[in-house]
Amino acid sequence: MDLLSLPFMQRALIAAVVTGLAAPAVGTYLVQRRLALMGDGLGHVAVTGVALGLVTGIAPTWTAVVVAVVGAVVLELIRERGHTNGDVALALLFYGGLAGGVLLTGIGGQSAARLQQFLFGSITTVSVADVIAVMVLAAVVVVICVGLSPQLFAVAQDQDFARVAGLRVRGYNMLIAVLAAVSVTVAMRTVGLLLVSALMVVPVATAQQVTRSFRTTLAAAMLLGTVASLGGLLIAAFPPGDVRIAPGPTIVLLALAGFALTWPLGAWLRHRHRLETPFAPGVNVDHELAGEHPHDHGDDCGHVAVRHGDHLDYVHDGHRHARHDEHYDEH
Repeated sequence: MDLLSLPFMQRALIAAVVTGLAAPAVGTYLVQRRLALMGDGLGHVAVTGVALGLVTGIAPTWTAVVVAVVGAVVLELIRERGHTNGDVALALLFYGGLAGGVLLTGIGGQSAARLQQFLFGSITTVSVADVIAVMVLAAVVVVICVGLSPQLFAVAQDQDFARVAGLRVRGYNMLIAVLAAVSVTVAMRTVGLLLVSALMVVPVATAQQVTRSFRTTLAAAMLLGTVASLGGLLIAAFPPGDVRIAPGPTIVLLALAGFALTWPLGAWLRHRHRLETPFAPGVNVDHELAGEHPHDHGDDCGHVAVRHGDHLDYVHDGHRHARHDEHYDEH
């Protein structure tokens, strides 16, 4: 029987797609705000929510959402009011959330293996109810992240400018934190609460290697997250040889491999960009007569041409050369 035709595998594929879309969508704003580790902190808090669901018999997805959202709000309030810095607040979430989850699991008589499904992911065991919950939550996250992208980007990029523009910075900051909490619970059955931050951050970092604009980065990160989620799941489902591979770690490692492959390209693109703009736009640069310059610049010379006022400069050996009459100016 074809493995992809089995119901549990179809549910896993759906969960992988929606997780791959939602996690990097929120992660783009977290990276922009330099809060890349926020997903880790909220993941640890969600452990308490999962344990609470296991103890009470309520679906762990929904208890994890509630607890993670509360933790996100508390974290944002601590950061905003300046009672402690962001690193200390994240540490409090890390240790308190994980310890509370393990303690509740033991009190409720639940096995460590049951909790481990949420810590490291167990995408092939998701139920129909889990898939529906994940789809609903992921749809909310993606719609808000894409629909409110101008406002969320403005707040994440420059809060002072956002305030001057009339945006409610506090409200949007809180919204980003809540979306991050929801994304954590969406991804906990796919990659696990301890690895969820990787799926939120690594596709964004990979997209930033080859993109310039924020919208392009957002779209590319969501695409890369989906490819990593589906690819990791399929590799785990059809492993080479007679070995067993866990889907969650495979998804994360595949995302990291994508970053490693694109980093050289990103480094080359950044180098090329620096050559094209060796000085800031608008800065007056004195022209000097170039020394001996036997090379004749033109359409087919192979050097980058940059528009400069009413003429073209050609980037050559780290300098700009511009033809004037019978000589070249250098700057």
